Amino acid sequence: MGFQGAAAVTHSLKYFFTGSSQVPNFPEFVVVGMVDDVQVVHYDSDTEKAGPKQDWFARNTDQQYWESQTGNLLGSQQTFKANIETAKQRFNQTGGVHIVQWMYGCEWDDETNVVNSGFHQHGYDGEDFISFDLKTLTWIAPKQQGVITKHKWDKNTVLNDYWNNYHNQLCPEWLKKYVSYGRSSLQRTVLPSVSLLQKTPSSPVSCHATGFHPNRAELVWRKDGVELHEGVEKGEILTNNDGNFQMSVDLDFSSVTSEDWKRYDCVFQLSGLNEDIVTKLDKNAIKTNWGKPSIRSDGGSSDSTGTIIGVVVVMLLLLIIGLGIFFWKRRTNGQDKKGLNVPTLLRLHLHQLKIQTLRKRAVKSRR
Repeated sequence: MGFQGAAAVTHSLKYFFTGSSQVPNFPEFVVVGMVDDVQVVHYDSDTEKAGPKQDWFARNTDQQYWESQTGNLLGSQQTFKANIETAKQRFNQTGGVHIVQWMYGCEWDDETNVVNSGFHQHGYDGEDFISFDLKTLTWIAPKQQGVITKHKWDKNTVLNDYWNNYHNQLCPEWLKKYVSYGRSSLQRTVLPSVSLLQKTPSSPVSCHATGFHPNRAELVWRKDGVELHEGVEKGEILTNNDGNFQMSVDLDFSSVTSEDWKRYDCVFQLSGLNEDIVTKLDKNAIKTNWGKPSIRSDGGSSDSTGTIIGVVVVMLLLLIIGLGIFFWKRRTNGQDKKGLNVPTLLRLHLHQLKIQTLRKRAVKSRR
């Protein structure tokens, strides 16, 4: 574990469009724009109005900009409504809940000035539908239902050339501008609150860190100071509503004797900081939902753990939209980025849902 030297600062600009049908109490169309995984733009079909989500972004944009964005997204809203109907026909579906997503973005390293053209992907009902290959400027359809769209879009060379220019020129230019607007906020350092959570006596213990910034962080379980890999399930980094981040890592300790608990600890490390946050595996520090007392790992009052988010379908969908960043997976050994995986995203947020449920039950058990 650990960050070696000063971490390279890689910035990102990503947009996530989501159209849905027959989802109660949820907008049919939502758009989220993110800089460095922090939401800066929001639009939904209930308000039919685009607006900023960060003060620094609002200060550097005017009314004309937002009116233009609103007009463009109103058009996209109608397109997505038609796209859902088209997809339903392709898959021989009628009613029911269906979700169409469109995600694209780019990256820029402000130390080397290297640009990564990024990703451009469409998904339907939790699976990849079609994606744009930025090297060949052609479309890839992993499912038979997307082949018709592939042939149609491959012929539109003017639009494909536009997307090539967007990803390699326009997107990085906008990204650099946005980073200059919000650099002080985007590059702030905030340490997390770390808690140990457990659903039942036989469940894994989850080490949960929340409220940290930036999102370049590590969270691991150790035994005798050595990082564990076997029996450990590591979660992805998720975005909180306030622009900070959270993550968790589960430890299956079913074979660990009570005498050996003291040999285990959870370690959080934030990029750019030399000090680790170490949380010992201690029964008295675990928040549970079967009536045991709850004590924060730092010795503070458990009442200060923050507001428990209600576990509802709408919240999960909001997370899917607002945190679609996890479609963009990094390959190892410095290879290109690829691999948008909608099921992966759903698993991530189902895991977060599990964490939220556990925390809620832990609070109830103390009453």
